[in-house]
Amino acid sequence: MNDDTIRLVTIGRIIRRRWRLLTILAVVGALVGYGTSLLFPPRYTTSASVLLPGAWEERELLTQAEIATSSVVVDRAAATLDWTGVSGSELRDRVSAKAADGNIIQVSGTADTPERAQQLSDQVAQQFVTFAARIVDDNTDPEAAAQLEELQQMVVQTNRRITELADATDPGQTVESVQTRTELAKLRTALQEAINKLDQADPAANQASMVVMGPAARPAGEAPPTRMQLVVAGALLFFLLAVIGHLTAVRMSRRLRTEPEIAAALGSALLGTVDVPGERPAHRPEDRGPRARIRRLLGVDIRWDIPAPQTSGDEASRQVRYRRVCARLRDRLPAPRRLLVVVPDGDGIARRAADQLVAAAESDPLLRVVGVSVSQPMVPDPDDESGALVVLSPGSWTAGELAGIAEACADAKHEVVGIVLAGTVRARPTRSADRPHAATPALAVGHDTTGGAE
Repeated sequence: MNDDTIRLVTIGRIIRRRWRLLTILAVVGALVGYGTSLLFPPRYTTSASVLLPGAWEERELLTQAEIATSSVVVDRAAATLDWTGVSGSELRDRVSAKAADGNIIQVSGTADTPERAQQLSDQVAQQFVTFAARIVDDNTDPEAAAQLEELQQMVVQTNRRITELADATDPGQTVESVQTRTELAKLRTALQEAINKLDQADPAANQASMVVMGPAARPAGEAPPTRMQLVVAGALLFFLLAVIGHLTAVRMSRRLRTEPEIAAALGSALLGTVDVPGERPAHRPEDRGPRARIRRLLGVDIRWDIPAPQTSGDEASRQVRYRRVCARLRDRLPAPRRLLVVVPDGDGIARRAADQLVAAAESDPLLRVVGVSVSQPMVPDPDDESGALVVLSPGSWTAGELAGIAEACADAKHEVVGIVLAGTVRARPTRSADRPHAATPALAVGHDTTGGAE
């Protein structure tokens, strides 16, 4: 697994180098969202409010909300609406109720048209009020109600008598008359508070007075998720899945990127790193089929998980790197001899670096470039060569593939004398006076060499 930290620059690189693929996947996701919207007809939702006067506890409001969506209320609403092909059980899935602030029960109805949504909400709210009033009437004890009514009448009569006594009291300003009027006023206030408490303690007076606060508003738009929301959600989902897939693939990749890992897989020492100017990869004959055209169209023929090439010096500074690698190679050889430059097939960066290395080596040592398939590695038997120099680009091959190349070299009795890593850079334009004289290769590339796309 690759332990590189996933940063925003990595996501930006995915978007820049895979924008065609991401765009196509987003369009596919939008089409999937549109198709999903066709399977679900549009829905419209509206609400009607029912006011519950008096003092109500929270649990009592929740109970009333459950009653509003009960099968009895919804079945009565369905019977009143009498919609063709719509039963009470179907309407129960379209009706909801919740307790809002201020002792209000909001009854919501969902239907396939705005008119039906409005009718459903209004009818359920009306049936809820009717059913709640009937429950109160059925649960009221007639004897207790009669006693309560009689007590209220007695309190009213007593209050009237107190008023008469207060009017008949001596209107003078004596101490006795003032005290009498004060006591009568206190008694009248106490009786009035008692009447108010009796009214509040009457559950039938409170619960039977539930009212619907006007008709439900006709919905102006579809209930979520709308068709547009499904289309946007589908496009965004496919886009995110594509990005996550790229990140997962690179973190699970077993391609070797560091110099110690590559040297350990090939069982040899690293001689150095060289640079080649970045360029558009040339299309090989085997890359002209329909699948290759689709890959080029989607932009997946170019690696995205490698950083953008850095700006390098001029051609002379790059040639210095090649000459230093050749010098280190000569130091490792006990005597001058011919070597094979082994390049994995498909590694265009390494192939161009190998050609430059042959040119820089001139005739010491003599080098011949050969391409080796990583799936079935086969290195030519020794002719005049006695050793192999492996040139490759980091982050392109797994440990198993490089171990296969090393085994193929050993099977052909070629010792891997060194490894050269090749990377791409952005070349700076140089003046004609600064261009070094290109050295003539000591030996042309063999006929078994194959090029590779970057």
